Parts: sequence; structure tokens; C-alpha cells
Amino acid sequence: MSNDLIYQFTRPEKSLTDFVYGYSSLQNLETFKEGVIIPNGKIDLLFCKTINNQFQIVLMGLETQPKPMPQTSFSTFFAISFNPLALEYTLHQSIAEFVNSGKELPNTFWDFNINDLDNFDQFCEKASEKIKSLLPSEIDERKRKLFELIFAAHGEISVKDLSEQIFWNERQINCYFNRQLGISLKYYCKILRFQASLHHIKDGNLFPQLNFTDQSHFIKEIKKLSGVSPKELFKNQNDRFLQFLVYHTL
Repeated sequence: MSNDLIYQFTRPEKSLTDFVYGYSSLQNLETFKEGVIIPNGKIDLLFCKTINNQFQIVLMGLETQPKPMPQTSFSTFFAISFNPLALEYTLHQSIAEFVNSGKELPNTFWDFNINDLDNFDQFCEKASEKIKSLLPSEIDERKRKLFELIFAAHGEISVKDLSEQIFWNERQINCYFNRQLGISLKYYCKILRFQASLHHIKDGNLFPQLNFTDQSHFIKEIKKLSGVSPKELFKNQNDRFLQFLVYHTL
């Protein structure tokens, strides 16, 4: 990867996949000056080391639009990327109040400290054990199935179809999304379809591979969530789109 960034990613063990998308590490972040953050539908818990060796923990809300990577003093961060089901069953909180932003947590959260950023594998192991210790013995099967269906369809599923398959009415599903995530189910599904389009665009397929209405609709949706056209995203000038760069490693 360019700009001297060092990136690592690992998947969680099978028992955690409903709740955790993956663990990642990004080092030498101070060398990456012109990055763009694009929506990915995940909830990131960031454990950060600043260039002056301070420790911070930040819970990020969902991104719904592209934005410049903030100019921070972070040199390293390790992250846990959660699926939305984790909000209720692991993090025990909503992120509805900080869409497109985040909030700092106590730097003792989950008993992590700055020394945990010295070894990525050990960090992943510690995080996994902590998450397992927090999970209840039972979860609402409707909610588990809800996200299973949405992810399997890459967001290309209607609330009506979801309601019929999981026996949960449409109004309650929409209320659940707005209460937990701060965005509608429809918009969340747009983000998932956008993410599913990225590897096609990275491979140079600049026409819709998913169920967009037409080429114009495809371009409009990609531009809304990335800030640029599919052609410009494919070029990825100056390696600005970090998530796009690492997409094939996920």
C-alpha cells in the first residue's frame, strides 16, 4: 500500500460473526494526508495512539456521505468493526445521536490500554474474549435473521420482504433502524449496495452489476456515497479512498 501505511485485517471467529465484521490495524497514519472516508455500514470502535503517545478510544457513528479524513495526531489505531446487531447485544447503546461523527469513550473502556496496541494478534484475542463475555445467552432471532437477510442480499431487499420473512411488521423494523442507527433501513441498504459495488468498480466494471435502475442511477448513487463518479473512483487518484484500496483484502 502506498503512503507507507501498514494495514492488517482479520475476521472474527465464527461464533462472533453476527456481531463483529472484523478487526483491523492501521499504522503510520500520520503519513496519509488526503484520505476520504466513505460509508461502509459498519460501526467502528477505534483504539488510538497519538503521535505523542497518548491513548484514546472513540466509538464512531455510521457514515452516510463521503468526508475528508480528519487531520488528527493519531499514528496508529486498532479497530473493531461491528455489525449493527452488536449495538444492542455487545455495546449496549444506540449510535443514533452521532451519525457522521463519533464520541470519545473513557480510555479504560473494556480494560484496554495503550500497551494493547503493541501487538495486533493479541489485541484481536483480547477483544474477542471481551465480546464473548458480554453476549447474552439468547438474542432476538428476528433481529439476527433481519441482518442475515440484508447482508446476503447486499441491501437489495425491501422492508416488505423482510417483514414477511421474519414476521416483524414494517413499522417496527423501520423504528428499530432509526432508534439504533439513526438512519432508515432504506438508506442503510443503499450503503450496503454501494459497498457491494466497490469490488466491481475496482475491477474496472463501470456499469451497474447490481440492481440499479440504469447507468444514470448507478452513477448518481455512487457519486452520492463516494463524492465522485465510478470512473473517478476506479482511478482513485492519489490513493485517496483508503477503504477502496483495502477492499479486496476484506
